[in-house]
Amino acid sequence: MSASSNPRAKRWRRGGPKQGPAVPRVATVGATFANEQGADGAQRGAPAFSTTRKMGAEGSASNAGRSGSEAEGVDGSYLTETRFDQCAISPLSLKAVKDAGYERMTRVQEATLPIILQGKDVLAKAKTGTGKTVAFLLPAIELLSALPCSSSINLLVMCPTRELANQVAVEARKLLKYHRSLGVQVVIGGTRLPQEQRSMQANPCQILIATPGRLKDHLENTPGFSTRIKGVKVLVLDEADRLLDMGFRRDIEKIISFIPKERQTLLFSATVPEEVRQMSHVAMKRDHVFINTVQEGDEETHSQVNQTYMVSSLDQHFSIVYNVLKKHVAEDAEYKVIVFCTTAMVTRLVAEILSQLKLNIREIHSRKSQSARTRVSDEFRKSKGLILVSSDVSARGVDYPDVTLVIQVGLPADREQYIHRLGRTGRKGKVKEAIRNVEMKTKESAYQAWLGYYNSNKTIGRDKARLVRLAEEFSQSMGLSVPPAIPKLILRKMGLSNVPGLRSA
Repeated sequence: MSASSNPRAKRWRRGGPKQGPAVPRVATVGATFANEQGADGAQRGAPAFSTTRKMGAEGSASNAGRSGSEAEGVDGSYLTETRFDQCAISPLSLKAVKDAGYERMTRVQEATLPIILQGKDVLAKAKTGTGKTVAFLLPAIELLSALPCSSSINLLVMCPTRELANQVAVEARKLLKYHRSLGVQVVIGGTRLPQEQRSMQANPCQILIATPGRLKDHLENTPGFSTRIKGVKVLVLDEADRLLDMGFRRDIEKIISFIPKERQTLLFSATVPEEVRQMSHVAMKRDHVFINTVQEGDEETHSQVNQTYMVSSLDQHFSIVYNVLKKHVAEDAEYKVIVFCTTAMVTRLVAEILSQLKLNIREIHSRKSQSARTRVSDEFRKSKGLILVSSDVSARGVDYPDVTLVIQVGLPADREQYIHRLGRTGRKGKVKEAIRNVEMKTKESAYQAWLGYYNSNKTIGRDKARLVRLAEEFSQSMGLSVPPAIPKLILRKMGLSNVPGLRSA
């Protein structure tokens, strides 16, 4: 069942013939409950299969031989004719910018940098892959470089994920190359709190990049931290829409209550829904400037990425994914694939099935230790001939160069997943054998996570009978004749107690 011949498969081709660096192929596989969504991505009573945020724009080509902000993993179509040496930045910063390989500014950098340098609060809407990180780091570093030396935290950057926080820190260190008096540190969940506490005490930094949960831990448990954070001059909320989607609003508001009101605040976001606007009212001055670099009529997806989605029954998902991967691996000796899954437990299930099928698999999700996540992320970034199976949350916003194919398995949480070509199902017997070899505990955890994920979806979770029916199909796709029982406490937390068709333990 190929994407081209299946009447339920859809394909888009944009931008004409490919030119320049190859862009990744992207595909999504969804169940039958998503068939009410039109090709334009609009809702038709069910959440949309959506496009991936990162791989099309920021993972489309290697950094080798690229100029300007393309070295940051930025899609070259967003570059302007304005050069960094035409801007009012210090010689030290300009030297670091040139060493990093940046020459021309992107649209968001050109639009925001002069206003941020004036000290204004800025809410910037810009697509992922357009150079947002440099857009907020560079002017903030300029401000910090003019301050007297101190052990206070002067720049605080909050990121939704650990991987993105680490990536922002890498970019900050590039720009700080010649600013010897400024230091940067990262505090994120998944690492030992005492170790971070010792590091901050031994080497006080002026720039702190953090995930909200761990930042809150330090406020509550690290002596002297609440005093140091009172030195914040610039607050940045990076990927603000994701921070709020992931439920960090209360943590962010608590953190904001600890830092000075007289500060500069920068919110950078790919989308500006109502929640982001509400946060801007809480965090920013009334006269803040809204800069929108996503103009009406702009495509929300990379113009040269071939995109495909397929609606299929749940029992076909694993076979479809396997066949697409086998075909892609055979066609491209330097393949580099990301398979996104809905939850950590479903990610583990898919990774184990594909490993049983002798594919070269790496796995990354929130249930892995931070050291394991960092190791796998670094390996995937530097290597070829690998398939990374990842939960969307754990990898969001991370720049992986040279990605050749992205597959989204299941209904995405939002519209921001790039999708591409899907092949025929095929080799079903071999897949079933691999599924049989996966441990029952993994299947039970995946079933529970799958049910919780779609129960929280406002459209699907509203109809409990339909939800249960689909959950049973998912259970059967793992080779289980009877859906696993779920602890009563968990069912109660999900609001699914006494729902017919669900077994309680």
